[in-house]
Amino acid sequence: MPEKLLIPSIEKRLAAFVEATRRAQLESESKRKARPRPTITISREFGCEAYPMTEKLKELLEEKTGETWALMDKALLEEVTRNHNLSENVLRNLGTKPRFLDEMFSTLSPRWRSEKDHYKLLCSHIVSLAEAGNVIIVGRGSSIVTQPLENCFHFRMFASPDFKTKSIARRLNLSPAEAEKMVHKKQSERDKFIRDFLDRNAEDLSFYHLIFNNDKNSTGKIARTIVDYIAR
Repeated sequence: MPEKLLIPSIEKRLAAFVEATRRAQLESESKRKARPRPTITISREFGCEAYPMTEKLKELLEEKTGETWALMDKALLEEVTRNHNLSENVLRNLGTKPRFLDEMFSTLSPRWRSEKDHYKLLCSHIVSLAEAGNVIIVGRGSSIVTQPLENCFHFRMFASPDFKTKSIARRLNLSPAEAEKMVHKKQSERDKFIRDFLDRNAEDLSFYHLIFNNDKNSTGKIARTIVDYIAR
């Protein structure tokens, strides 16, 4: 599908993911509690330039901290969930399931059946990775799922319809009409996903530490602002 061009290849980020799980496995629980590493979640409207921003953010964070950061998005999270060996490794090495997940799972709509079970596993991975730290998680309700974790910083990107349409048209080589239709369709799907699975609204600004208008802030400026914010 054309929108896959918006997402960096899985292979490009899988090495960082494996390193993140390896690092968490080697560290003792007491050390993680003494110096918890931060996790960043990114929520965005479809058409915002989140992936260019998060790649720049990862680069800046690695320069500043001298440590490896993992970039987890929909494609990589879904790959980990589908891959039994990777999935088991994540859940085994990154700690036990927090109690608050059970409460969250109880809100999932019973209409989803197998999809609900899949999302439960996905949420477990998101929370496990977020607890370990040094990870940037894009979408999949991560900003909502990880609210109880004190080491998490949540950010959201939004933009005008004109900006999002032009950005998608440029990045996917679509006509303005095709891009506008895609923006509307994908945003509706995202809103429905969060509503049906989590009974929440991603536009609720109380979830976020900062929000960014992509019309008025470049991806580089957003990335630098986030780095400065979590370094406070």
